[in-house]
Amino acid sequence: MDTESDARQSAGTPAAKGGQLRSVTMIVIFDVAAPLVAYKLLRSAGMTAVTALLLSGVFPALGVAIGVIRHRRLDVVGAVVLAGILAGTVLGLVSHSAKLVLVEGSVPTAIFGVACLGSLWARHPLMFSFAREFTGPDTAKGQEMTRLWQYEGYRRIFRVITVVWGAAFLIEAALRVVIVYNTSAGTALAISKVTPFVFFGILSAWTVAYGAHHRKKGERMAAAASEAAEAHHVQ
Repeated sequence: MDTESDARQSAGTPAAKGGQLRSVTMIVIFDVAAPLVAYKLLRSAGMTAVTALLLSGVFPALGVAIGVIRHRRLDVVGAVVLAGILAGTVLGLVSHSAKLVLVEGSVPTAIFGVACLGSLWARHPLMFSFAREFTGPDTAKGQEMTRLWQYEGYRRIFRVITVVWGAAFLIEAALRVVIVYNTSAGTALAISKVTPFVFFGILSAWTVAYGAHHRKKGERMAAAASEAAEAHHVQ
């Protein structure tokens, strides 16, 4: 059995599914539910919006810490979360503005969007680099991705994906800023916790569909070329 088949098989094992369920549960508890509940309780206890926001940020940081202990490393997402919490804390303590604390959460999103668009002038667009790193550059699939990069059509697919993700993240960041300055701190906090998952889900579904469309298109072209070659050989 090849490496890719092994990966697909292992991904469907109970252990792998249990790990995915734990990850989703951690996100729901520490990144969404706990901060919202904590904010409501702290505000009910008479604390200011800024103090309640800063204290509710302890839970996402705790979630990152648990992930570091479990995996014995700090990944890029965890580092961005911690950097955002730290920047928000400093900004809140200095400005005493709940809106600025909430707006700060859009900064990493905007930076990622700009990084995606800027990477179009690099050797590899950012989404290709992420996809290959996630797959594993030394795996059979990762090596296949590296080999396919020589083809313009393959490069175009990842450039389009990178443009869509970059533009979507910039739109999300702008939307969150608009929400912060047009709603209450509690409402903005709730929306800001849900919005990233909505955008990520939509983008992921579109990326899978887009990739499947071009994969089938490539298979049809290869089949047509094979039939043409076979017909020429018969003649």
